Amino acid sequence: MTLSTFTPAQAAELAVVERSGFIESRHIGSAVVLAPDGSPLISLGAPDAAVFTRSSLKPLQAIAAMSLGAQLTGPAAALASASHKSEAGHVEVVESMLEAAGLSVSDLQCPSAHPADGAFRRELQERARVRGDADTDPRSPLYFNCSGKHAAFLAAARAIGADTSTYLSPDHPVQQKVAEVVAAFASEEPSAVGIDGCGAPVFALSLTGLARAIGRVVRIGSTDGAAEAATGAWTAYEDEARTLTEAVFADPWAIEGHGRPNSTVIDRLGVFAKGGAEGVIVMATRTGYSVALKCLDGSSRATGLVALTLLRRAGAFPAGPGAASAPEDDTIDAVIEAITDTVTGGTDSEGRTDVVGALCVGEDVAKIRRREQD
Repeated sequence: MTLSTFTPAQAAELAVVERSGFIESRHIGSAVVLAPDGSPLISLGAPDAAVFTRSSLKPLQAIAAMSLGAQLTGPAAALASASHKSEAGHVEVVESMLEAAGLSVSDLQCPSAHPADGAFRRELQERARVRGDADTDPRSPLYFNCSGKHAAFLAAARAIGADTSTYLSPDHPVQQKVAEVVAAFASEEPSAVGIDGCGAPVFALSLTGLARAIGRVVRIGSTDGAAEAATGAWTAYEDEARTLTEAVFADPWAIEGHGRPNSTVIDRLGVFAKGGAEGVIVMATRTGYSVALKCLDGSSRATGLVALTLLRRAGAFPAGPGAASAPEDDTIDAVIEAITDTVTGGTDSEGRTDVVGALCVGEDVAKIRRREQD
């Protein structure tokens, strides 16, 4: 029997694509917004059905690595949670993570890739040409978007004296610790374990469990949100959560890249954001509000728009106890615009690409009435 996520019949309409006054595409899926105490504020579709969490799981994997002794601070801690675009700065930090653990690029077991960042790729190509290398378009596991996570796994394996050649095995002590951390923060046992695109184990959780987990990470890891006492297995990882959270908010570029959607949300709104493949995303405020969603078609086109809209509708942005400030509606709108692709067609009278439509929230999101904080 093949296990499965939720079905189209269970899904809600999260977003639509309008072109020239015609709805040409619909993104259906499931979503949930949780209050800081973990209670659901908004529920769409089937948020308790299992989904593979993909890269949205990375903060928990980073915490597991740090709890085993991986010495990660500053940008290195953020890179352990990153789906980076292989900017020069990303690569420099991952190289330093490996060097600090006495390891090298050859120890990485993620796939080889070209840098996704065009500027750095061109820089590497020019260096290769100057050296007279036959390969003027180098590939390396160092440039794969998960290389920071893999470097963290390797550093953790080295810290506990475990085999570094089998660090991706589900039976490896590092991956066993990841499973323990995931269950602790999500208060949920994964319903399935698969192989992620980078080769690491990936867990199936409900969107509710994912939102609960990342909300707890950011809340107990944030100086703004730590005023209220929390109890539970996850509190044993408060130091690691604080190191991770402070690192991501200090260097938002590290989590994805300058101007990229997740980094933009973190930088301009002070909201933790971590997308994953196949249309998964999770966001959390410093005070512990969290949202997790999955577009069933696997597209990430609408995830940022929908996640921020749902947080706003849930009343997560007004300043509450422990929150230093709250973004204005205009700022939230500007960020949504910055991270959402336009619908284009042809050129205008001045030869510029013309905008002929928009990506908009779907009917099931639009009808949610905005909550006002008490």
